[in-house]
Amino acid sequence: MKIYICLLSLVFAPLSAQVTMSGKITDAGGPVPGANVVIPSLGLSTAANEEGIYTLGSIPAGNHEIVFSSVGYRTARRKISFTSAPLTVNIVLEEEDNSLEELVITGTMKEVSRTESPIPVEIVTSKLFKKNPTATLFEAVGMVNGVQPQLNCSVCNTGDIHINGMEGPYTMILIDGMPIVSALSTVYGLNGIPNSIVDRIEVVKGPASSLYGSEAMGGIINVVTKSPLKAPAISADVFTTSWGDLNMDAAVRLKAGPATGLLGVNYFIFKERHDHNRDNFTDVTLQDRVSIFNKWNFERKDNRMASIAGRYVYEDRWGGEMQWNKSFRGSDVVYGESIYTRRAELIGLYQLPLEEKIYTQYSYNWHDQNSWYGNTPYMATQQVAFVQGYWDKQFGEKHNFLLGAALRYTVYDDNTPGTANPDGTNNASVKRLPGIFIQDEWSITEKHKLLGGYRYDYDDDHGSVHSPRIAYKFSPNSNNTFRASFGTGFRVVNLFTEDHAALTGAREVVIEEELKPERSYNANLNYVLKIPTENFFLGLDITGFYSYFTNKIVGDFDTDPNKIIYDNLRGHAISQGVSLNTDLTFTFPLKILAGVTYMDVYQMEENETGSLERIVQLQAPKWSGNFVASYTLPHDVSIDLTGNFYGPMRLPILPNDFRPGYSPWFCIANLQLTKKFSYGLEFYGGVKNLFNFTPKDPIIRPFDPFDRNVDDPVNNPNGYTFDPSYNYASLQGRRIFLGIRYNLL
Repeated sequence: MKIYICLLSLVFAPLSAQVTMSGKITDAGGPVPGANVVIPSLGLSTAANEEGIYTLGSIPAGNHEIVFSSVGYRTARRKISFTSAPLTVNIVLEEEDNSLEELVITGTMKEVSRTESPIPVEIVTSKLFKKNPTATLFEAVGMVNGVQPQLNCSVCNTGDIHINGMEGPYTMILIDGMPIVSALSTVYGLNGIPNSIVDRIEVVKGPASSLYGSEAMGGIINVVTKSPLKAPAISADVFTTSWGDLNMDAAVRLKAGPATGLLGVNYFIFKERHDHNRDNFTDVTLQDRVSIFNKWNFERKDNRMASIAGRYVYEDRWGGEMQWNKSFRGSDVVYGESIYTRRAELIGLYQLPLEEKIYTQYSYNWHDQNSWYGNTPYMATQQVAFVQGYWDKQFGEKHNFLLGAALRYTVYDDNTPGTANPDGTNNASVKRLPGIFIQDEWSITEKHKLLGGYRYDYDDDHGSVHSPRIAYKFSPNSNNTFRASFGTGFRVVNLFTEDHAALTGAREVVIEEELKPERSYNANLNYVLKIPTENFFLGLDITGFYSYFTNKIVGDFDTDPNKIIYDNLRGHAISQGVSLNTDLTFTFPLKILAGVTYMDVYQMEENETGSLERIVQLQAPKWSGNFVASYTLPHDVSIDLTGNFYGPMRLPILPNDFRPGYSPWFCIANLQLTKKFSYGLEFYGGVKNLFNFTPKDPIIRPFDPFDRNVDDPVNNPNGYTFDPSYNYASLQGRRIFLGIRYNLL
């Protein structure tokens, strides 16, 4: 009998050894009430009380993984060995990097909390766009709802960035707050910026001309680079795809006396010719690009700021008939579009050694483009020098004041009618654009904030330009925020530098008359709602927008299939709509970001009878959206599903075109699996364009790119001409990608 009792005690002893675990969950500032404690393998869970204290009992002896989580914090995982003794486990949770308290600078030219900014600012962090790795930031900004990277040519794959349906010329692109990317470089501005040196991307929708001047009438994209003081000592990121493209990013932190630097290098190469739609044209341009970025921060007395950065980009890209090679460049034997780009940039910031906070910023960029579109040359150079100074002053506790002056000097020359005298001789464009700006952010009460701004610019051709704006923010509590703003924008004439549809060699550019500067009037209403619960956090961000444009410069693709006719709009244009962003974080390791935008973008133009006719904006879908779903598995493995969807958009078609005038609904989805290791190494891979969506018939008459046989009434009864501008998505189909990252802190 004693033997049986001993055997039974040996069998059931492990089952009777129930252990209790307790402790306190805190963050850097104190307890984290309501934090969850879960043992997934056992199905046991509990929640911390208001003091962050928890107790979890009935835990069998053995090794178990414990998961500690709370909304707004990084999930912590611990492997713990349980014996018969009670355990005390205290945990310090870290706040999420993409929490709502991020600092932003773009809306007001000052570093402020995102929730305190009277101007709504959307952010894509470097960690967020790594969930779908891309070779350029041009593609990465598509993760912002309402921002559409739009390819404009099926041959050379040039493109621009649309904000709320407005074309690339209405988007100002900044690097570290400086308008370094504009005009000729807009198409290539975000290509070749090494992802390894980017901290975040800030997006402001709607006119910001009162602070940033011309070209900011549709919105701003500010690429904020990493501070050398906070960057990893060494970082690298390399990935390739089954299509044969290879992207390599590397960065290293440097130290020289009182200066700390960051050196970043990007190299992208794609040499494989693909023609999956069998039109004898490359589906994607072949590219060979190198970019070098170097930034230095200097230690100064009283923590005054001083930094300087430079970037150089060289790119050789071509697309065209599959049998094209460089011996055919510029000829009419085999069609190809070949573009050589060289670009150099310099950016600097210096705070004057005074008691007052006075800053000077300066930039210079040189851009050279040597290109052939078939047998049509496009040779252009541009130099832009920019300098501004501003005084940042706090008056009492309620007024945050900004006063500044700026000067932009632009020299642009090309071989198109845009820089030609009436007699046909060349006439390089030289433009000076001085301006002054003033802004006051008035904290009326804790809940009410009012921002007023005004900018005055003087253009050589158009004279005085005034750009006021006003914004109001009301936060009745921490979970509700209302914002309203009104502003005006302007854009001086800068035509050929940004519209590469005019350079395909297939159409003649015609300017009807001397173009006038464009004006816009914009209003936005924004509401942010936070819904925290015990099981999830839901954030809602809804914005209604309305913009009214006068003197809008429009390109007429419809009147003559062989021409693009530019003129000021005889009437007005409107961009209006509403966007909704959602942020859903669960206590278990799932996070979902999703957004949808409805917009109506059109122009009202006088027709032959003198009445206004409604014309829908090209390549501006009424419906669009994006989504990111991330789930973290045990052992530092994560799954990310990302994507964009677009509704029908109007496309440029030829008379009697057999192709539909509107694109279909489509979705570009991507799936990624990532494995992280504790020593800074991670592997990732997945599938891009899961549904294998590609446009149909993007090029009309690809077999006759030089229009030699267009007058054949038998074989071409509709008089079609070669045209590659029917584009709304990339021709890259489904592909597998694999990559590796390394960060040494």
